[in-house]
Amino acid sequence: MTKPATLINTPASEPCATVILAHGAGAAMDSAFMEAISGLLCESGCEVIRFEFPYMAERRKTGSRRPPDRQPCLLEAWRAQLDEVIRTLPQGRKLFIGGKSLGGRMASLIADESAINGLICLGYPFHPAGKPAQLRTEHLAQLKTPTLIVQGTRDRLGDHDEVATYTLSAAIKIHWLADGDHDLKPRVKSGFTHTQHIQAAVEGVMVFIRRF
Repeated sequence: MTKPATLINTPASEPCATVILAHGAGAAMDSAFMEAISGLLCESGCEVIRFEFPYMAERRKTGSRRPPDRQPCLLEAWRAQLDEVIRTLPQGRKLFIGGKSLGGRMASLIADESAINGLICLGYPFHPAGKPAQLRTEHLAQLKTPTLIVQGTRDRLGDHDEVATYTLSAAIKIHWLADGDHDLKPRVKSGFTHTQHIQAAVEGVMVFIRRF
């Protein structure tokens, strides 16, 4: 597979870790969400590498919307990006993979086969919107890789009450954000702002990274 195009955020001093992030199904690697998360992680000392799946790269080139590639293609893209990073990763540098929604879910499917420290999922799509019976959790029950899922309590792809009923591996920790939706955005009446939740998400991720 052709090496995916990337965006890289590099801190001024030696990075404490490298984090590879993939985008969600509908927004590219330079979406406002991905820019905010990557920028704050970089400010916190991480090198952040973002890449795009083939369908999104094609959308960027042609301007025409198209659905996500099938899972084998998405996983191939993930493995290609991961292999590229590992080849040049400084010895001793911690490495994490993950992403927003679809990107994080695909990362979770290759996590246990990969030479990484941990997995970071930002808004995990436990099921398709409006289809709570179509769970995407089978592999999560056996996951061995240390994992952090940052999830809004009212995420329509897996809210707090739904997720409480799932069988998940003990390796998975969930960082809940009050009233957050699938983009971690709370309603005004919650008393929180989206900016606060993005910051809280990154703070949770950094606590997770510093464990290693």
